[in-house]
Amino acid sequence: MPQEILRRVLTVPVYDIADETPLERAPLLSKKVQNSVWLKREDLQPVFSFKLRGAYNRMVNLTDEQKSAGVIAASAGNHAQGVALSAQKLGVEATIVMPKTTPDIKVNAVKNLGGKVILEGDSYDEASRFAQALVKSRQLTYIHPYDDLDVIAGQGTIALEILRQHSQPFDVIFVAVGGGGLISGIASVIKQVSPTTRIIGVEPEDAACMTEALKAGKRVTLDQVGIFADGVAVAQVGEIPFRIAQTCVDEMITVKTDAICAAVKDIFEDTRAIAEPAGAVALAGLKKFVAQKSVSDLNMACIVSGANMNFDRLRHISERTELGEKREAIFAVTIDETPGSFKQFCELLGDRRAITEFNYRYSDANQAVVFVGVRTEGGKPEKQAILNTLETHGYAVQDMSDNEMAKLHLRFMVGGHANGVQNELLYRFEFPERPGALLKFLINMSEEWNISLFHYRNHGAAYGRVLVGVQVPPEQQADFEVYLNQLGYPFVNEQDNPGYQLFLRPTQ
Repeated sequence: MPQEILRRVLTVPVYDIADETPLERAPLLSKKVQNSVWLKREDLQPVFSFKLRGAYNRMVNLTDEQKSAGVIAASAGNHAQGVALSAQKLGVEATIVMPKTTPDIKVNAVKNLGGKVILEGDSYDEASRFAQALVKSRQLTYIHPYDDLDVIAGQGTIALEILRQHSQPFDVIFVAVGGGGLISGIASVIKQVSPTTRIIGVEPEDAACMTEALKAGKRVTLDQVGIFADGVAVAQVGEIPFRIAQTCVDEMITVKTDAICAAVKDIFEDTRAIAEPAGAVALAGLKKFVAQKSVSDLNMACIVSGANMNFDRLRHISERTELGEKREAIFAVTIDETPGSFKQFCELLGDRRAITEFNYRYSDANQAVVFVGVRTEGGKPEKQAILNTLETHGYAVQDMSDNEMAKLHLRFMVGGHANGVQNELLYRFEFPERPGALLKFLINMSEEWNISLFHYRNHGAAYGRVLVGVQVPPEQQADFEVYLNQLGYPFVNEQDNPGYQLFLRPTQ
């Protein structure tokens, strides 16, 4: 099978429509992981994904009769765009069935290329079943995204380019795996030309169909598939790719969502390009491989396979990146509900470490639980040092850094109506994003003024947006206003804000 793929790769007319993409060394990444890292920039294709190669190679080999009847494909987006652009060039009518969960940017791109889009199902596999049913009723030719020799050969042209573009064989090449078309094409070529090069496939933990298939020695169907990295969200690997992987793929690695998000940032910092989650999966695997194997001074390549992502997903990716890089630790810390205890706790952390988040709402007369995020440049050792410091000073601490519910939900839900809080004033502030800003706010506060609500999250802006509730006796409210004016931080009184009245105002 690999020999047949290589034979086809050598005759693929892919450059009728696709570009030879650059192989770029990533200096920042290389320094970070202490290996020489090269990025194969398939995100720079006309449809921002490698899928164009395989789709065009399959369609250019259609008979005239098949071209006249039209084609159909199922895709989460990138293959769809490859089929649509190929159909446009060849004058073929293309129908694309896409999952309802497909990002709008991919759906709109297919429509703009002239493809007729049908949204069906919540996953690629559901869309695929619907598309294959239409093949019979409409007499269309199905363009498979990965389980086809011509498609695989089209993707294999990436390997030929890598071999031409780099003077020496790579030690390792990392490839994202969905249905397996990309890795089977690359592995078929590389293993015959440079057999010492290791080929490592990378999948999200919640979409590891190739990993499970290779373990079982046969193709398996996953019960559920995570769709965060929608470009590789496949329940069952293709039959041809699986057979090739059994002999040509050296290892599989699975990665977490946080690691994928961190890899998106890594690619951006070296290239100023934003990869989609599936496009960054291979790099996430490279980083995990280096950490687990403790290797250095190797030549490594990874395929940046796509850049089709809705802009509004960037907020979620940014939130998860700090955790993926192990640069933020999240703790639930119990402190005494007494005047000055909040300041003492902040003093313990604030002078030395950047606090990324503080969530607190009064709920008990004796104890308070604070949800706190701390930037940890030193990774796990520094996180452990923080835990040791807090426990040494008598604080009860829960490490929430790997708690999915905390990362996804709790951080946004700390708060609510408090019982028995009297004389609460609510202010919204802009704190300078610099160490000591919080302590400056706390240090000159009267001990008679008690913080009953505090919410802060670092969003990377020049100023931190902070919401603070403070209990101030009525006769001291004028003094409190003087204090705020002397502080010099911009603030707004939110006492009459309907959001406060509906969701946060204390109940008596």
